[in-house]
Amino acid sequence: MPLITDATAIFVYLVVLIGLLHWISEKPFLSGFFKYLPPAIWVYFLPMISSTIGIIPQSHDLYDWIRQYLLPSALVLMLLSANLPALAKLGGKAILTMCIGTLGIASGAIISFALYHFWLPEGSWKAVGALTGSWVGGGANMVAVATSVGTPDTLLGPIIVVDTVVGYGWMGVVIALAVFQHRLDDLHRVDHSIVEGLNKRMAELDEQHRRPIKFNDLVKMVAIGFGVGYAMLEAGRWMPDVGAVLNSFGWTIILVTIAGIVLSLTPVSRLEYAGASIVGSAFFYLLLASIGAKADLQGILDAPMFFLFGITIIAIHATFLWIAGKYLKSPMFLMATASQANIGGPVTAPIVATVYQSSLAPVGLLMAVMGNVMGTFVGLTVAQVCSMIAK
Repeated sequence: MPLITDATAIFVYLVVLIGLLHWISEKPFLSGFFKYLPPAIWVYFLPMISSTIGIIPQSHDLYDWIRQYLLPSALVLMLLSANLPALAKLGGKAILTMCIGTLGIASGAIISFALYHFWLPEGSWKAVGALTGSWVGGGANMVAVATSVGTPDTLLGPIIVVDTVVGYGWMGVVIALAVFQHRLDDLHRVDHSIVEGLNKRMAELDEQHRRPIKFNDLVKMVAIGFGVGYAMLEAGRWMPDVGAVLNSFGWTIILVTIAGIVLSLTPVSRLEYAGASIVGSAFFYLLLASIGAKADLQGILDAPMFFLFGITIIAIHATFLWIAGKYLKSPMFLMATASQANIGGPVTAPIVATVYQSSLAPVGLLMAVMGNVMGTFVGLTVAQVCSMIAK
């Protein structure tokens, strides 16, 4: 019998746990530790450990409620930052480089699954779709795809470990290559005016509109998040099942993604200047904690093949980007930033961008937003293809 069984008490436990983790992660003496093992992975693992040792239950109606209602709301708020006009200012070569990196992730996932699926657990195509969603967009995309296709909790644990360990390992490689960027650019005969042009365009995208959040802002965010999320949830119930991927909740995720992108083109997107995506991220962390509470620790230990699987995806992704750099003459800065925007997302992409070009952190952020827009669609597509390979 778990120590905590009341829904309200479980909710409070998870919220306090998330708050403590982020408070501790800000301590200077722990910065190195959380750099490579960020709060997101602990938000998943600590609830899993808590349910394993009997503090909270592994199964509860609260977890299902959080999944059903907070995920659509979180996606709506996080996609308000999908500033398409700003993305267009990146320029054709930057956008094409990002798309080629994304194609490398999708192709790598499909090829790797075709190679290794005989040695992976049954139903692993669902986990592959989730990992693809994460490595194209971010954690919210991973959860969206995983929930849409019904990825078992026993498979989601290994995927989160691979996402973190392999993903941050690749980030280390990308940062290490920064010292060779000029040599590699000369090898590909890159025109450095591309980077100079990006510097000029990004100067127009500073944070002049950013403002402190007000009560009215917060009320609007919550109303729009839950209102649009619930409307799309109901609309998804009317949509037909398609293949192994698109059930009613899968349709909800697609409709929510489209709604978020459309809203980002309206005055509603101004809520992002007050931190709409941050509120959405708070919803997402609570969702991640509830998923962790349902997970099985043993399942993570039983799937070592997923590490080889993840490394193979990264290798294919890097090959695609190398070819893009050679034939498009893309600067190493764009290749590295596009890669981290895919693999790492909006938190680490600006960091890598800054390592290569100190004034171009916004490029990393905008590329990561572009990945967020594509992540769910690409993840669902890869899941569908891999489900056909698994038959």
